[in-house]
Amino acid sequence: MDALVFGKGLVLGVAIAAPLGPIGALCINRTLERGFWAGVAGGLGTAIADGVYALLAAAGFTALGSILGWIELPLQVFGGFFLIYLGIQGLKPRQPVSAASVDARGLLSTTAATFLLTIANPATILSFAAIFAGLGLAAGQGGATGALLVAGVFLGSLGWWFFLSGLVSLLRTRLPEGFSVVVGRVSAVILIVFGLAALLHAVLTVL
Repeated sequence: MDALVFGKGLVLGVAIAAPLGPIGALCINRTLERGFWAGVAGGLGTAIADGVYALLAAAGFTALGSILGWIELPLQVFGGFFLIYLGIQGLKPRQPVSAASVDARGLLSTTAATFLLTIANPATILSFAAIFAGLGLAAGQGGATGALLVAGVFLGSLGWWFFLSGLVSLLRTRLPEGFSVVVGRVSAVILIVFGLAALLHAVLTVL
């Protein structure tokens, strides 16, 4: 039974992390610019946030729903502006940075950025809750069972980002020079579009 709960947590972690959105675009961008560990650092921030969601859900959906009710709008606004900021930063010309030259502070800032983006995305919270219920985990899980579930979600999400960063890092050495710059600019535009969409949704919610 515990193994089944852990397995469901793994599935949930991968299912939430896998769809390519602003976080995926940012991690691909960081991997192309700075190498494998920069991409993993971004994935770590998302995995930690997913673990937080799992912890809330394991405590019961009532708590999750009440928290979401009063923080959804400010999270949308914060997330929208943060995505636009990251997109604008990504459009600025910069020299490629080798993986070896990325210091701990750079990795930490990447982890913090993706953590904040994931936490600030109400759509992720809703998707998380829906899949959680679909896997038959809607009832609160406590004790060792809840801990296994949270661990499964965290490791499933992190495993996906290891896979994606590894794949992008491998392909990077086989791609023409300048490809990473083009992809970086495209991903920056994607971030800006997602940011504008989040702000538009927030405005329409108020109106």
